[in-house]
Amino acid sequence: MIHFISDLHLSPKHPQVAAAFLRYIGGPARGIDALYILGDLFDAWPGDDALVDPAARGIAQALAALAGSGTKIYIMQGNRDFMLDRGFAEAAGATLIEEPYALSLGDTRYFLMHGDALCTDDVAYQQFRAMVRNPQWRAAVLAKTLEERLALAAEIRMKSEHAKQDKDIEIMDVNLGAVETAIRAAGQIDLIHGHTHRPACHTHVVDGKTCKRWVLHDWHDKAEWLEWTPEHGLAFRSC
Repeated sequence: MIHFISDLHLSPKHPQVAAAFLRYIGGPARGIDALYILGDLFDAWPGDDALVDPAARGIAQALAALAGSGTKIYIMQGNRDFMLDRGFAEAAGATLIEEPYALSLGDTRYFLMHGDALCTDDVAYQQFRAMVRNPQWRAAVLAKTLEERLALAAEIRMKSEHAKQDKDIEIMDVNLGAVETAIRAAGQIDLIHGHTHRPACHTHVVDGKTCKRWVLHDWHDKAEWLEWTPEHGLAFRSC
């Protein structure tokens, strides 16, 4: 059994989400073969030295306990926790993976992404995304103190919220041309991603072949995941 989750946006402002996550780790996730976290586990992540925070360390320890029980954990950076790196992954007993990530389950292959790269209509965001994923920019930011980076993260978050108010909601969804391009690049296989907060299973016909695009839930006061089993394939679950 495999689980896929994303967009928990863990933060001190939303303790109910952290509580739901810990219940999930101690309950439905126990005994699964693998857990894929496809970005935005945290609402902001200033760098792996943020593990000095007890709440962040507690999340890593919960994941490490799950990994210690035999579940393989894979984690991908999102648009909020793009500074999450190998330090956190090691503390969590997880493997850091880059997008796009190809995965074979049974007779089907999947392309795993966070999903923000598909939102190409939001030109301003794509420019921001290119900047924060530039190694030189990242090195310059990591050279700052943790306090400075926390302040920068808060500033980026505030600007992002203000920018959203002026954007058409459709601009922040995926561009169908970008989706088709990703499916072609993947070799005509199905996609699994988060980011858009529009959970559903979409059908796309690309060059005559039918492919599916599974969009993961964002979390609020309960756990939401996409589950794969050999018997039933993919299905959304919650608790």
